[in-house]
Amino acid sequence: MTVLSRAVMPLAAAGLALLAGAAAATAAPAAAPDGPAPACTSSVPFTAGQGGYAAYRIPAVVSTRRGTLVAFAEGRVGGAGDTGNIDVVLRRSTDGGCTWGPLAVVADDGHDTRGNPAPVVDPRTGRIVLLTTYNSGAVTEAQIMRGEVTPEQGRRVFVQTSRDDGRTFSDSREITARVKRPDWRWYATGPGHAVALTRGPHRGRLVVSANHSAAPPAGSSDTGQEAKYYGGHALFSDDDGVTWRLGYVDEDHDGVNNINETSAAELPDGRLYFSSRDQNGTSPGNRLDTYSSDGGATLDRPYTVQPTLNDVPVVQGSVLQLRGPGAPLLFSGPSVPTARQAMAVWRSGDAGATFVRAATLSQQRAAYSDLVQLSAGRVGVLYETGVSGPYETIQFRRLPMPDLLN
Repeated sequence: MTVLSRAVMPLAAAGLALLAGAAAATAAPAAAPDGPAPACTSSVPFTAGQGGYAAYRIPAVVSTRRGTLVAFAEGRVGGAGDTGNIDVVLRRSTDGGCTWGPLAVVADDGHDTRGNPAPVVDPRTGRIVLLTTYNSGAVTEAQIMRGEVTPEQGRRVFVQTSRDDGRTFSDSREITARVKRPDWRWYATGPGHAVALTRGPHRGRLVVSANHSAAPPAGSSDTGQEAKYYGGHALFSDDDGVTWRLGYVDEDHDGVNNINETSAAELPDGRLYFSSRDQNGTSPGNRLDTYSSDGGATLDRPYTVQPTLNDVPVVQGSVLQLRGPGAPLLFSGPSVPTARQAMAVWRSGDAGATFVRAATLSQQRAAYSDLVQLSAGRVGVLYETGVSGPYETIQFRRLPMPDLLN
């Protein structure tokens, strides 16, 4: 069992002092887990330069059966870049996101990269199931996509679980051979929360959205066009995260829609809605979407542009189906089409066919995000933001649901 402790890392004493300051800065009246709301609207669980990490990126958040919020991120030792010494870290909140416990390390591969956290709470056991991906810290995404690395250096997939509300996690268990095809190069889980199906013939299934890149065909002249070979897929487990297999695989590499980072939500009718970043495809928009009627095994149609989200730039986004009769589907992401700026939330009353903007959280720089439903009529948004750049902090914002519905 992995013992979660920041104290084993370098700069621990300084990190604890900084964390104490951060906790004081976000202090609020105590409350039962996600019960009557403390007097807060926002908090900052991750701040660049604190806790022994130069930067924090790639947020993901889940709410456990007990109402504990577990916020995950990548702790990047050398800076905000995607390569190098990167760990998966977390902080826990028992008051609905107003205050946060100490920083803890979930996965640390030395000087290598572990990231793309995709957590989900298993509805049958209550365990947190966490998928992450690995690569050597000495290689880049571009090198992996060009096929210039060994399988050991390339992207590999791991799963961990927590039985105690995120206090500790099991050791990592590799599942690469079950969910990554031999000709795939890049691979990324999520990022952002995964989905547990609650209705229909696949009730209890855990579904993780992911993306990959394929090798260009032999003799292809597509040198320098690696993004054209991005694709989306899903992986799922029907036994509480013990075994995994591939679901749908998008293999359309025409360069029109380049499916990349993807999030999913279970709609009230049992279908899955998938929302994807279009990685500079030639289609006129930056968001793509599709549906699955069989729990992620196949797609109802190919990915197509979602034109009512054209304000969103090329970036990851999050989707969340709210609970309750007539509740909408939500999407979060920056709202300036040419920049990572102005985090916003959109809502859809027609299962993702169209979206309208419901709230703009700030005009500051902003990038990746993840949505979570809270009790007491609130929604949480965990998102990257800052004044000079979007990666200065990861903030948690609590939004009253009426503000999103009206």
